[in-house]
Amino acid sequence: MTAVSVTAFAAVLAEAVELLRGLRRRRTAVPEARSLAAAWAATHPEARAQLVVGTRPDSPLVDYDLLVEHPEGGTVALSASPDDGVPWPAEHSAHCAAGNWAAGHLVTVDRVRLRVAEALMLLPRRPYGDRDVHDEIVEQCLLMNETLEDGEPLDDADIRAAAEEFRAGHGLRDRASTLAWLAEMSLSGEQFEAFIAGIALRRRFRRRKEAELAPGHFAAHRCDFDRVRALWVTGSQPVNGELLRGVGGLVGCGEAVVTVGARWARDLPAPLRHAAHDTLVGPVAYGDGYLTGIVLERRVGRDDPETLAAAGETAFDEWLAGRRRRASIEWHWL
Repeated sequence: MTAVSVTAFAAVLAEAVELLRGLRRRRTAVPEARSLAAAWAATHPEARAQLVVGTRPDSPLVDYDLLVEHPEGGTVALSASPDDGVPWPAEHSAHCAAGNWAAGHLVTVDRVRLRVAEALMLLPRRPYGDRDVHDEIVEQCLLMNETLEDGEPLDDADIRAAAEEFRAGHGLRDRASTLAWLAEMSLSGEQFEAFIAGIALRRRFRRRKEAELAPGHFAAHRCDFDRVRALWVTGSQPVNGELLRGVGGLVGCGEAVVTVGARWARDLPAPLRHAAHDTLVGPVAYGDGYLTGIVLERRVGRDDPETLAAAGETAFDEWLAGRRRRASIEWHWL
């Protein structure tokens, strides 16, 4: 970093404060704020300034911090609250609660910084120690990033579906149990409505992204969406495939698991996915044992609504995995 005097650094801080005071705090103004901050930072490269945006789950407003590198090492965090009639201590408290300070934070993913309490609300009930919890938190944060500037109104159906999804995931069967949960979490009705609106925004984004990605994914992976009815046997010992033509012949073949089902080709055991109709497969090594199977019926995949919906779900999962690989993720362990 280029050395600067204490006097010069004080001038940089004064400019930074004026920048913060001039930023509009509506969510829809965040792109403008980022642009202004980037332009200012370009004039002071030695400060390595970074604008941090904190969203409030129960408010259309955002808060800003500006991180500036000190010439003698370390980082200075600047905040500025507008003179809107709210006493400074109260505004400062709300600002901290909104997620702009390290205390109480769980993870930062790109532009979203999530508090522990918010993360707990996002997740449905699950066994203690579930290793998928971290992945789901990050995925929710990624979707929050995608909807930060989404100002399109939600319709009643979106809100209802989001509320039903949340209540089902948390075991809230009726109004009484929901009210009890809100009291336990110290949430007001307005805060809960804002939280549900966030879920609805993310659901809508996912639905639209799936519809956007589905046709291309189906065209590139058409064979994965054949509808296949098959029979297969897995076990520790290999089974002669000809015995599958009369399942009774399996008696005496030792312990085995027999499965008969109709599935998308992609969801079959790998040795059966692309086998033709009436084709015997195996015995082949599979998992810790062997698999023998036969394709009873195969229907070529078509771009009907059900198939496109399945293709969209798969494509979205792949898109989300790629989005995660590109994300900046920092866990804040307390």
